[in-house]
Amino acid sequence: MPKIYLSPSVQEFNHYIDGGNEEYYMYLIADAMEPYLRKNNIEFKRNSPEMTLSQVINDSNASDYGLHLAIHSNASPDSDAGQNTGVEIYYYPASAGGKQLADIIQSNYKSIYPEPDNVRVIPSMSLAELRRTKAPAVLIEVGYHDNREEAQWIRENIDNIARVLAKSVTEYFGQNFIG
Repeated sequence: MPKIYLSPSVQEFNHYIDGGNEEYYMYLIADAMEPYLRKNNIEFKRNSPEMTLSQVINDSNASDYGLHLAIHSNASPDSDAGQNTGVEIYYYPASAGGKQLADIIQSNYKSIYPEPDNVRVIPSMSLAELRRTKAPAVLIEVGYHDNREEAQWIRENIDNIARVLAKSVTEYFGQNFIG
């Protein structure tokens, strides 16, 4: 049975423009993923909000997971606050599995995101959850939480985002998705 590590953001200090924070909404997405993963016979473990990033990485590395999926939302630099939109899907350049999952997520995410041409796959050597995890890893920024419309889109699409991510994981493992 395929096994993944789900890592919703532990960044409660990243506030959404109209209330709430990144940790809260990313945990809602992970919560919504669970029934889809169970239905598709994908075993999972999750981080907890009390963990630090180093603890999350160590917890992921403590077992043999087929994937590590980090779920985040983005914020613009202060000079561009509230102006950016888009989805960024990061993978470690030396990870063929990470790149494969990033491409699958990109393809599936375009079907729900209002700006399909603004869903990008980006290699990154700087993100710790990509660089330091044993399992192939992807970190997705599901949208910009400092943009009023984008933050509202995230809130209104928790289940759609969860479904697309679970579908992508299922496809990565070569299975047909049961929705």
